[in-house]
Parts: sequence; C-alpha cells; structure tokens
Amino acid sequence: MALRTIRVMGDEVLSKKCREVKEMTPRIQELIDDMLETMYQGNGVGLAAPQVGVLKRITTIDIGDGPIILINPVIIESSGEQTGSEGCLSLPGKAGDVTRPNYVKVRALNREMEEFEVEGTELLARAFCHEVEHLDGHMYVEKVIGDLYEVECEE
Repeated sequence: MALRTIRVMGDEVLSKKCREVKEMTPRIQELIDDMLETMYQGNGVGLAAPQVGVLKRITTIDIGDGPIILINPVIIESSGEQTGSEGCLSLPGKAGDVTRPNYVKVRALNREMEEFEVEGTELLARAFCHEVEHLDGHMYVEKVIGDLYEVECEE
C-alpha cells in the first residue's frame, strides 16, 4: 500500500466523469488499498478515485464503522433531508453547509465484483452522495448554502 497524492479543487481530473470498472485486476486492488490508506492518513470519511487522479468509478468510505468499498455505485433510493457541514480532502481547510438526503440506498459492486446494496442515514448518507458526485465530476462546493468557511486541518 502507498499514499497517493490527493488532487485539489481546480485540478481538471476532478471535473471529469469516471469510467465504470469492468473487471477486478491487481492494479484495481492496489488502487483500493492505496485509497483506503490515503483516506485514513488524511482523516477523511470518504475518498473517490478521481481525487487521486484515477478516472474509475470507485469510492472508499469509513464513518467509523469499518471501510465500505463501492465499485460502480449508483444511488437507487433516497428520502428525507438534512443540512450540515461538509468538507472534502480535495479542498483542505474549508467546509460549507450542504443539504442532502437523510437516507440513501446504494447499489454497487464489492472487491469481488459481486453486486450488493447498502443503506445509510445521516453522515453515511451524506458520504454516499458526496463520493458518488465526485465520480460524475462534481464537488460539494456546487451545493454549498452561503459561503465556505475555514476549518482546522489535522496534520
């Protein structure tokens, strides 16, 4: 495993739509491991492949309950509403208030390329939406209510 460089807002890779993963390869396995290590090192709750410069539909998420790997994720159901502070490893030191669904169900593939569904509320629902949007070339700043504000980064 290795740390990867996190691309920051303004890098054109973050505005591109990612390609579906067709098969699991050793390089994709290595990418997932590297993404997890990079996400944990950055104290993030999620990381999408384009944030490390790879245009593949892969995200890693961990809100504290263990890692969730989503390959080719699709949000298939959402309901409710929540507004809260959101940040991003690709925009360090900044956060903003964003309204998201309070419940989200995602269909994706796991590391064995088996289809599964996962549900989340509150922070997990927020993370699902945030990371899936990265795969379509969007960042949370497009949805911020009001202005971004400074937050302390852990070094």
